[in-house]
Amino acid sequence: MNQINIMLTFNKNYFAFAGLIFFIEILIALFIHDDFIRPYLGDVLVVILMYCFLKSFLKLPVLNVALFVLIICFTIEFLQFLNIVEKLSLENSQIVKTVIGTSFSWIDLLTYIAGITIIIITEKYLLKKEMKFASKP
Repeated sequence: MNQINIMLTFNKNYFAFAGLIFFIEILIALFIHDDFIRPYLGDVLVVILMYCFLKSFLKLPVLNVALFVLIICFTIEFLQFLNIVEKLSLENSQIVKTVIGTSFSWIDLLTYIAGITIIIITEKYLLKKEMKFASKP
């Protein structure tokens, strides 16, 4: 059985990139109300944001973190499919509606996959990181 050793660390580069993407996401949310950038590019960027934020504090293999982020995104989308915000009577909470969202879309799943693909390509080919799952030491 594979063992994952989670190592806490602080990576200022990932943290700075997460901060930059967060700033871009805020700008998109405040100023862009279109049918492409906000719904699709925003979803691609949020996956990259989550990945960079986790990599800021956890020294784990690229694929492990990427897969974890994808699972989180798919889970949230599934909760939208179940109308969880309404079922929990939280439709008046703007924070919950923003974090979980209120509308399921199959296309969102593709945007999450696109974000993870960008991460893997960037890490493997541009940053030359080793692409493997954690294994026994």
